[in-house]
Amino acid sequence: MCGRARCSLRADDIPRACHRNDRPVRHVNTDRYRPSYNVGPGMNLPVVRRDDGSNSDGGEVVLLCMKWGLVPSFTKKTDKPDFYRMFNARSESVCEKASFRRLLPKNRCLVAVEGFYEWKKDGSKKQPYYIHFKDGRPLVFAALYDSWQNSEGEKLYTFTILTTSSSSALEWLHDRMPVILGDKGSTDTWLNGSKIDTLLKPYENSDLVWYPVTPAIGKLSFDGPECVKEVPLQKPEKNSISKFFSTREVKKEQESKMEKSLCDESVETKLLKNLKEEPTICFTIMHLLGSSNKSTIRKLHVYRGSPCCIYRFIISRIIFI
Repeated sequence: MCGRARCSLRADDIPRACHRNDRPVRHVNTDRYRPSYNVGPGMNLPVVRRDDGSNSDGGEVVLLCMKWGLVPSFTKKTDKPDFYRMFNARSESVCEKASFRRLLPKNRCLVAVEGFYEWKKDGSKKQPYYIHFKDGRPLVFAALYDSWQNSEGEKLYTFTILTTSSSSALEWLHDRMPVILGDKGSTDTWLNGSKIDTLLKPYENSDLVWYPVTPAIGKLSFDGPECVKEVPLQKPEKNSISKFFSTREVKKEQESKMEKSLCDESVETKLLKNLKEEPTICFTIMHLLGSSNKSTIRKLHVYRGSPCCIYRFIISRIIFI
């Protein structure tokens, strides 16, 4: 998918980026273009297309400012344009869907940008990356355009960027990427050729690089060089579920220790109380412990003043038995 890009190029540089510098270029509505580091659907971009009067084997091209996000010509004139509905078109099914199939013969165009942004999902968080050519040259995307007229008679030109499966180098980031036309031959074929299937594939060359950028790029209002400034990746936090269960186990262990301590104190207190209230219980205890030895009984009477000693003494006898 490609839903955000950087296009801070001058309008005059775009035909050159699309390898159209050797042909006459007619400019239409390019005054609507505003260079930006953060371009999204609904915004104006200069797009290169064939001139309406040109032959299929080449000729003049037009640099026409269009809005990103295709609005099909058959859209009702009273409808409000939805630029987010078709800002991308899957190249695998472009020949099947009516919205795109009718545009393939004559409505192919070129979109030049300096780079695009893609988000890596990590649970509930998303980390954006800026993807561009290593040498800084612009990327050229394969695109389709259409025109629509509203109820007031105003004609609006819009375009959609074709996407394909992600390259082997970028599949860790996202499963889709724009169709990149990497040289003059591929841009010529897309504008004027008939065999375009070979172009609709992932860009596998090693000159495409990327790095993480600020999450603020998610807001279209955020613009400027800060958009493409590399930022350090945050260290991944411990899994929240594991952290929850770990905390729960610690708490459970603490509660168990506290319960045992309270139980021990309760037994000791009751034993001391019984010994004080009824001295003959000493003989009963010793009888239960299987001892009638007078020295042992004397010891127990001596221990009466020390609750901890009494408790330890009786426990030791039980363990011994």
